[in-house]
Amino acid sequence: MNALRFWFSLVLVGMLGVIGWASNRCALFEIPGEVLRHPWFIATLFDAYLAFVAFWVWVAWKEGTTAARALWLVVILLWGNPAIALYMLLELARVRRDGGGLDAVFTRKRPGALTLPAILLGLGLVVYLIGAKNVLFA
Repeated sequence: MNALRFWFSLVLVGMLGVIGWASNRCALFEIPGEVLRHPWFIATLFDAYLAFVAFWVWVAWKEGTTAARALWLVVILLWGNPAIALYMLLELARVRRDGGGLDAVFTRKRPGALTLPAILLGLGLVVYLIGAKNVLFA
């Protein structure tokens, strides 16, 4: 389980680092049109977002309320791998606190708390609005 904690911590820190680096280089909504239309850019985005939805299907099974499921869907689509890594780190922390093995991570359902996905959704919207300021207020 420590290897999983290490891996998901590495994913979270690495992705936040590369997102910060990219954000300092150019605004999110200033991707050149030729890049947006490139077949491999489209294929890569399609692949990533299908993986996000596939992970969310498992999250939707685990979370006990429709509101939590919906919030996690939007958060995973906004944040991608950082949201996935954070979700997994929280699940792994619960195993340590509540006892049980990895079975608990993958087979135990949750009541569907709304606080964390709501906070992440708010942060995601702020980040996207900051990234879009030159598009929205041009």
